[in-house]
Amino acid sequence: MNLRFWGVRGSFPTPEPDRLRYGGNTTCLEIGYPDDDEPVLIDCGSGIRAPGIELMRRPVSRIHILLTHFHWDHIQGLPSFAPLFQSGVEIIFYANRPPDQVRRLLGVLMAEPFFPVPFAEIGSRVDFRQIDCEQPFHAGPVTVEAFHLNHPQGAVGFRAESDGQVLVHASDHEHGNPEIDAGLIRVAKNADLLVMDAQYTPEEYSLKAGWGHSSYAHAALAAENAGVGRLLLFHHDPNHNDDFLDGMLADAQQLFRRTEMAAEGEPMDVAQYGK
Repeated sequence: MNLRFWGVRGSFPTPEPDRLRYGGNTTCLEIGYPDDDEPVLIDCGSGIRAPGIELMRRPVSRIHILLTHFHWDHIQGLPSFAPLFQSGVEIIFYANRPPDQVRRLLGVLMAEPFFPVPFAEIGSRVDFRQIDCEQPFHAGPVTVEAFHLNHPQGAVGFRAESDGQVLVHASDHEHGNPEIDAGLIRVAKNADLLVMDAQYTPEEYSLKAGWGHSSYAHAALAAENAGVGRLLLFHHDPNHNDDFLDGMLADAQQLFRRTEMAAEGEPMDVAQYGK
């Protein structure tokens, strides 16, 4: 199973030159293999524009999009996703909300006067599927389990498994709720790769507790407790440039040696990148 980051930022896109080495788009991941005819994406931040262009060049008939929640930085790129307007393509959205509500929320993105094409007039066929936490389901070639995260207005993470490889995605999570933290450790136990919210330094977190995000120290603790193969720090603060993220990574590696910083770029093999 491959993993490719198309967007790694939280809150807002950062096109500044000193933030492009790790990436300036808000969150979007692709899991699966380049030749899959049913690609799987997580979230629709500004990073979803680029895979949309690439998918238009591939023989793709169905696209699966897993939605963690509906905060702006996780859905703002959907109107720029080219397959949305392509006839003959089916797009399936998975979310922890009723289908009619998801359709309405995504429709707001493209409602007058914010966007010239209403959601009701897109060319693709869309389907909305409500998911329940701790109830596995299939999204194309991937078996997925959603789990609760601690975030204002709610969010879910995803455990994705294919060919015996396990990736856990836990963006927008604040450490500190014992029940939710235990659920995260459960699904991440012995996973090859944990992609986790690490927006703050411990010093920053002390000033922003309750904002719905964790520090790299919290992420390192979760990785250690779950015994994961590798930790990828994710959801980078827009105020952190590349050099600052380098420093965060060095500090995090003192806590959990097998830590890297999520960066936009080429696909990585989960099996080789993990344990």
